[in-house]
Amino acid sequence: MRVLVTGASGMLGRATADQLAARGDEVTVMQRRPSAGAHRQVLGDVADPAAVAQAVAGQHAVVHLAAKVDVVGPWAEYERTNVEGTGHLLRAARQAGVRRFVQVSSPSVAHAGRSLTGVGAGPADPEHARGNYARSKAAAELLALSADASGFAVTAVRPHLVWGPGDTQLVGRILQRAHEGRLPLLGRGTPLVDTTYISNAADALVAALDRIGDAHGQAFVVTNGEPRPIGELIADICRAGGAPVPRLRIPPRLAWGAGALVEGAMAVCAAVPALPTITEPPLTRFLAEQLSTAHWFDQRRTREVLAWTPRVSLDEGLGRLSATG
Repeated sequence: MRVLVTGASGMLGRATADQLAARGDEVTVMQRRPSAGAHRQVLGDVADPAAVAQAVAGQHAVVHLAAKVDVVGPWAEYERTNVEGTGHLLRAARQAGVRRFVQVSSPSVAHAGRSLTGVGAGPADPEHARGNYARSKAAAELLALSADASGFAVTAVRPHLVWGPGDTQLVGRILQRAHEGRLPLLGRGTPLVDTTYISNAADALVAALDRIGDAHGQAFVVTNGEPRPIGELIADICRAGGAPVPRLRIPPRLAWGAGALVEGAMAVCAAVPALPTITEPPLTRFLAEQLSTAHWFDQRRTREVLAWTPRVSLDEGLGRLSATG
């Protein structure tokens, strides 16, 4: 099978492309910058219809991971890449005769700030999702699933908090802030949170591609299925990565208020050219919510429909992280 993987310069996209190639698929990757990988590369932006048309030509399937994932930024940038880019890819894929399309989404598309405890994949909700990233991914997921049709099967997979060795997002940020003494725990650190080890997430995307006949038109949340108290999870990652375990605790409401102040300062800086742009805010309201609310998911339907189970446990993943640290 010939498969296009967008966003393969990221950790999950790269792992997915490698797994597809390892089992014998002919993999093309679309990304904005060249990399040292062995896969055929098409350089371009998913917001560029011409580049997208070139990338999908001759493909049987698409796994779409390319997205703007920054913590902050203007809505227009998220809309251009995450919503309009997805639209370009869907149209070009249909025109090129692609028959399978896996939209890689996020559980944040159905998170309105309240705890999510043992729930399934609720409907994507752009109106109530928190922050420009989540809102744009919610709109993109709805757009993708609405394109599901006979001869063009579309499914959405929402991996939750993907991490592993070499991760510069979740793990990298936790360890950096812990080393700098800027990683407080909110409240008692007891809300349960689930995550997904990198190879498990890649396995799930491949499984969605293979099982799309049963999965099309639907969304699935993917996790390791091992929720832990967030304070314990952060401490485990810090120990595995050789960073000090955070001791400072902040009340959640205070953190939320501080996040609001930071966002206000960011808005002022963005509006005044003479002021510096804040690209890595120490705290936002969304981050405060994520660190103080539970988010873990019922995996029974995901595992049944995708015929998938995680191969790497949370503790084994932490051991691998420690071994590479």
